[in-house]
Amino acid sequence: MSNSSIAAHAMSRRSFLSASVAGAASLTLSACVSSAGDTRAVVERRVPEPEVVTTTSLMYAAVSDAGYDVPAVPFQKINPRYYRQEVADPTGERAGTIIVDTANHFLYLVRGNGRALRYGVGLGRAGFEWAGRAEIKFKQQWPRWFPPNEMIDRQPELEKYRAEYDKRNDQWLGGMQPGIANPLGARALYIFQDGKDTLFRVHGSPEWWTIGKSVSSGCVRMINQDVMDLYNRVPDGAPILVTSGLPSV
Repeated sequence: MSNSSIAAHAMSRRSFLSASVAGAASLTLSACVSSAGDTRAVVERRVPEPEVVTTTSLMYAAVSDAGYDVPAVPFQKINPRYYRQEVADPTGERAGTIIVDTANHFLYLVRGNGRALRYGVGLGRAGFEWAGRAEIKFKQQWPRWFPPNEMIDRQPELEKYRAEYDKRNDQWLGGMQPGIANPLGARALYIFQDGKDTLFRVHGSPEWWTIGKSVSSGCVRMINQDVMDLYNRVPDGAPILVTSGLPSV
């Protein structure tokens, strides 16, 4: 498939995609990648209560999953507000809805009865933000990553991951193999709006130090252990709202 054809499936980072992506193979395309200027800024350590340390250390312990070794997260270096935790639901959305609060770098999964699970997330840099209502059309474990042509054009070092569409078999070829270094991490939830792939994802990331920051090219990134937890709780078709309109916590 020509570069111009693949590029037709990419979207402006300032709005959702307005043209459909052909076939289930489109699920693997993504705009997510780290900023070349990312730095590992360490948040001042806070000492939780002993029982919290035990619970949190278990949540973010090393885990083997589908043949991949996910390393433990040094959670002591992350602001505790971004730890996975159950909180009072501030969203007013129905149970099963995912809400991404871009102002506070939180993702909520509404549980009902006034409660929600809250996760810390990393978000897009200025110029790549997006918002709106959509749905989690599909999910994937240990996905391949196919950066769009426009991203490769900005970052030539990604040329080796350029995708080619195999029309006969209705699939994309190339891209980055699944693995712990893959920008989509251990899980990816694919965001569609009006039946069309937005090219934005909720996905895992090995870069735990970016949680609570805005450094990626638009996607919602989570600690791998957190996205694995979310993946198991969210069915295909779950509604998602991305907004900056929630009250500060």
